[in-house]
Amino acid sequence: MSRSVNPGENARRVLIIKLSALGDFVLALGAMRAIRAAHPKAQLTLLTTPPYEALAKATGFVQKIETDGRPAGMKATRELIKRIRSQRYDVIYDLQTSGRTANYFKALNMPFRNPPLWSGHARGAAFEHKDPARGNMHSIDRLAAQLEVAGIGPQRVGGAWPPMPDMSFVRRSLGDTPSLLPEYFSLHGPYALMIPGASSHRAAKRWSPENYAGLASRIAESGVTPVLIGSKAESEIAQTIKSSEPRAKNLVTRTSLFQIVTLAEKALFAVGNDTGPMHMAALSGCPGVALFATSESDPDKAAPRGSQIIICEAPTLDELSVRDVWQAVQMLGVIPGRERVGQS
Repeated sequence: MSRSVNPGENARRVLIIKLSALGDFVLALGAMRAIRAAHPKAQLTLLTTPPYEALAKATGFVQKIETDGRPAGMKATRELIKRIRSQRYDVIYDLQTSGRTANYFKALNMPFRNPPLWSGHARGAAFEHKDPARGNMHSIDRLAAQLEVAGIGPQRVGGAWPPMPDMSFVRRSLGDTPSLLPEYFSLHGPYALMIPGASSHRAAKRWSPENYAGLASRIAESGVTPVLIGSKAESEIAQTIKSSEPRAKNLVTRTSLFQIVTLAEKALFAVGNDTGPMHMAALSGCPGVALFATSESDPDKAAPRGSQIIICEAPTLDELSVRDVWQAVQMLGVIPGRERVGQS
């Protein structure tokens, strides 16, 4: 445990650093809430990147959001460090813990400087998370352990530990506006979310469009509308699925992050790859089946949390059949008129 003392309620200025990616950002929301609770009188600033500004604002956790967390070039980086130094933060929580953010710590910790207390993995930080097993922890557990080193734990903030992300802030922030209702997308009966995307540079984390199309047919035949969601990168995949199964509803590129949350809240279930929107669906209370290629990612470290989730895993996703995944969906016990698999 660090010998440095966290100022807690006496902190005036606190910085949180979380740059990306979507799933990682969402999984860090519980830690952000715990930091807010530990520093109730402080002005909290979030250093992030543009895609997460609106989401961060809606949480209500921070008073200020800066989106230049990944400056391009040395000049912009020097300006960022200069700005951070001028703010005289009492504590900086590095929830990104990357090589980039470790370099930010080094720049702030130059000789003859009086750097702020720093929580992260950077060597020499006041609240250095040194656990050699940190790389094998689930993101939620790793961030909780990092905060404990910094003096934030269940005794400080109250409630359950580790601090779980909670997507209910979307409703609190935006209310029940028409665009957040399923009817906005002409969804009037039971539906299920299908999330066929994944990181563009990790194609092996994507179950094939043909398999998703086969699953969509099973779902449609059960009286449930398969609803495809994703970003522009999934447009071609969605078109392939839709061409094969016309009963699927294609909402790829049409949903905001907020709409993903509110659609998930009312969906019967979700099926998706190891990707950000699948984490959002689970944290919105949506039961689901998550597909993992264990040669690409470890479910113990990256599985969605927050609701009933069944993990379908294989060394590669082409080893998972439509039948395998459909059986997992049935095990959720949420399809109308069908008993949970294994029940008499």
